[in-house]
Amino acid sequence: MELITPELGLVFWMVVVFLILLLILGKFGWPVVLRMISEREQLIQNSLDEAKKARAEMEDLKSNNDILLKQAMEERDNILKEAKLLGETIMENSKVKAQEEAQRIVASAKESINYEKLQALTELKNQVATLSIDIATDVLKQELSNKELDKQIVEKRVSELNFN
Repeated sequence: MELITPELGLVFWMVVVFLILLLILGKFGWPVVLRMISEREQLIQNSLDEAKKARAEMEDLKSNNDILLKQAMEERDNILKEAKLLGETIMENSKVKAQEEAQRIVASAKESINYEKLQALTELKNQVATLSIDIATDVLKQELSNKELDKQIVEKRVSELNFN
């Protein structure tokens, strides 16, 4: 029963010990505990600030990446357009050069054909002239009065002629 209803002396000493304990803790324990709590609070606050700063930097980097990505895509599109235009220009130039070359070849072929045609005509005229002179010479060598003989001579010369 003593614990349930303590005597006055026990209560007094309990209060004295409790006050001494409060003084010792107040002098030595509480400042250390409060300092540790304050340091812990400061560490948590610094961590939160750094996290906010990191989040802001990440958002800036993300927006910068988006801008860089858009710029890269625009630059890619411009390069593709330029390449397409360059390809079309090269194709057009190639077509023009091919047409000019074809026209030059056709003109050269026509000129060559005309030259060979003129050569053939000249050679044919020369052969006809030579044949005419030969016939006239043979006819003059023979008697001019014999028409049957003249006809035979002309036919003989014509059959000797080789048309190639």
